Amino acid sequence: MALGQPKIEYKSNAQILKMREAGLVLAEALDEAVAASKPGVATKEVDAVFASVLARHGATSNFLGYHGFPASICASVNHEVVHGIPGDYVLKDGDVLKIDGGAIVDGWHADSARTVLLGTVDEADQRLSDITEQAMWAGIAALDGARFIGQIGQAIEKYVHAQPGPRLGILEEYCGHGIGSAMHMAPDVLNYNSGHRGPRVKPGMALAIEPMLVRGKLDTSVLEDDWTVITNDGQNASQWEHTVAVHLGGIWVLTAADGGEAGLAPFGVTPAPIKA
Repeated sequence: MALGQPKIEYKSNAQILKMREAGLVLAEALDEAVAASKPGVATKEVDAVFASVLARHGATSNFLGYHGFPASICASVNHEVVHGIPGDYVLKDGDVLKIDGGAIVDGWHADSARTVLLGTVDEADQRLSDITEQAMWAGIAALDGARFIGQIGQAIEKYVHAQPGPRLGILEEYCGHGIGSAMHMAPDVLNYNSGHRGPRVKPGMALAIEPMLVRGKLDTSVLEDDWTVITNDGQNASQWEHTVAVHLGGIWVLTAADGGEAGLAPFGVTPAPIKA
């Protein structure tokens, strides 16, 4: 018997508002984690700062304990792309740190990631982070008015490849995802043009859009900890992510304090908050 595709969860406005609560807690936790990320600070200290914000708001981490993951954030440094485990590593000048975290409020999830450049910044790393972040916003903007999920990846790839200078690589092994009553849900949200249109975009969808770009080749490996993903050529990577809801009024970036207003403005898109 053929198996069907995993079902997509469609949220009510009230449920999206709960996800917004989680998104605002997460945005604050990431703000404080980013502020704490300085040369001389261990990544486990950054994790502790993040966790303290969640605790302050009565939220819980959707990363801690997920398939045995031992921390509240992923802290991936330099050539570590994603899923790095916070620990004794002490951040140093010039590091490229990716902080990926999530929060749960009343059973509803949010997921977001940022790239942090520490101290004296390499111009190539700054360019890498800037293009990754703007590619994320290009993908989010494409969701506004999109008919199919595949248009997100098309927009991300188009933006990345349109940038002058050395071409950056878009990782294809890792992608965004649906989110709601669980952290990882259908559908997959690819960061490149796969040639497939994917599921139809409908109100009630919530998606985590998270491009990961590298300065070098696309080949990656997983370290012996069974979590940390690294580039095989040792080139640095960047990750940016937001959780975005689709509703009858438009799109709303749940993990951005301003709902995505500033990030979407260059693309001519205005977010549409849901009124409580």
